[in-house]
Amino acid sequence: MPFTEAIKLALQSLWANKMRTVLTVIGVVMGVASVIMVITLTNTAYDYFGSKLSGYGADVFTVSRMSSVIMGPEEYFKFQKRKIIRIEDYEAIRDGCTSCKEVGAFLDRSTNVVHNGQSSTNTEIRGYTANMFELNNVNIDEGRALADADVEHATHDAVVGYDIVDNILGDGDPIGKELRVDGVPYTIVGVGERQGKTFGQSQDNWVAVPITTYQATYGTNDSMVVYARAGSDTAVMEQAEDQVRVIMRSRRHDAPNAEDSFQLETNDTFLDIWKQISKLFTIIVFGLASISLVVGGIVIMNIMLVSVTERTREIGIRKALGAKQKDLMRQFLIESALMATLGGAIGIAIGTGVAAIITMLFSIPVSVSIVSILLGLVMAAGTGIFFGVYPASKAAKLDPIVALRSEM
Repeated sequence: MPFTEAIKLALQSLWANKMRTVLTVIGVVMGVASVIMVITLTNTAYDYFGSKLSGYGADVFTVSRMSSVIMGPEEYFKFQKRKIIRIEDYEAIRDGCTSCKEVGAFLDRSTNVVHNGQSSTNTEIRGYTANMFELNNVNIDEGRALADADVEHATHDAVVGYDIVDNILGDGDPIGKELRVDGVPYTIVGVGERQGKTFGQSQDNWVAVPITTYQATYGTNDSMVVYARAGSDTAVMEQAEDQVRVIMRSRRHDAPNAEDSFQLETNDTFLDIWKQISKLFTIIVFGLASISLVVGGIVIMNIMLVSVTERTREIGIRKALGAKQKDLMRQFLIESALMATLGGAIGIAIGTGVAAIITMLFSIPVSVSIVSILLGLVMAAGTGIFFGVYPASKAAKLDPIVALRSEM
C-alpha cells in the first residue's frame, strides 16, 4: 500500500473518532507544551541576561560584601558576618591596582523623592563616584553627569532617571529644578537615558548623588560595591583581579588558606550562575514533561489496542484482499504517530504562547528556538511510534480467518 494511502486511511480513522482522538493526545500536549515553554523561557532569560551583562563590558568586575546571587539562608548569614566594604577599601584599590584602567564606588538604598508636593515611592538613591555612570553603563540624555568636583566638595547636585522626570517634575526643562530626598534638597544637573523595565521593574526610578554627599547624609556604615575596569585582554583582566584580591585580602587580614572575606564577581560569574540555575530548572521540567509524555504514550497505546479490537473485521477483510503485514503495521503506526504529532503541534503552540505571554508581562522580547520546536515534534512523533508498535504488531499478526469470523 502506498505511503500516501496509509496516511489518508489514518486521517479518516482519526476524524471518525474526533472526541477520542482529542482526549488521547492531551497527555502529549501537556508534555510537549512543558518542554517548549521551559526551553523558550530559558533561552529568553539567557539572551536577556547576557545582553544586560554585556552592557557593563567584559572588562568590568566588582568587589562587594555579598554575592549577587544567594542560594540559601546559610549563605546569607555567612555573608552578613563579613566586614563591610568601606571608602578606604575603594581608595586602596583605586591607588593600588596598576592593571585597572579606572575604579569607581557605588552605594544605594530605597527612599522617597518629593518635588512641589509630588512624590515617588521606592526610588533608588545612588551614591556615585564620578566615573560610575560609565562603569554602570548609564548614559546621560540631558544635562551632565556628576563630576570629580561634585564628589570632592560633596555638592548637592543630582542626576535622575526618567521616572522622576515623568512622574513628579512635570512639564518643562528638568535641569536646574530642585527636589528633596529624605528632606535633603538637591539640584538636578542631568537626566540618564531611559533603560526600560526588567521583569516588570522600572530601571528609571533613581536619583544619583555624589558618594560623599550620600555618606554625609546616611552615614558610613553601608557596604559599598567597588567597580573596576581592566583591559579587554584576558591576561590583563586576570592580573587586575589578582591585584585587587591581594589588596583586599591584606586589608582584611584573610589567612593564607582561608576563602575570600569578600565577593569578586565578573560577567562570567553571573552567566555561570545563571547557567547552573537554568540547567537544574530544565532538568526538573524535562523530567516532569517526560512523565507526561509516557502517560500520553500509554494512553495512545491503550486507545490503539481498542481500535484494533474494534476494527478486527476490517483487518480480516483487508488481509483477505491481499494486504500484507507490513501494510497493516504501517497504517496503525502512522495513526499513532499522527495522533502524537498532532498533540505535539498543539503543545508547541500552547508552550510558545504561554512563554510569550509571560515574557510580555515582564517586557522581555521572547526568544523562540527552531531547535526546540523540532525537538518537540520529534519527541511527540517518537512517543507515538514507540507506544504504537505493540498495537500495530498485534493488528498485523491477526489471522484473517479468525478476524473475519469475529463479527459474523
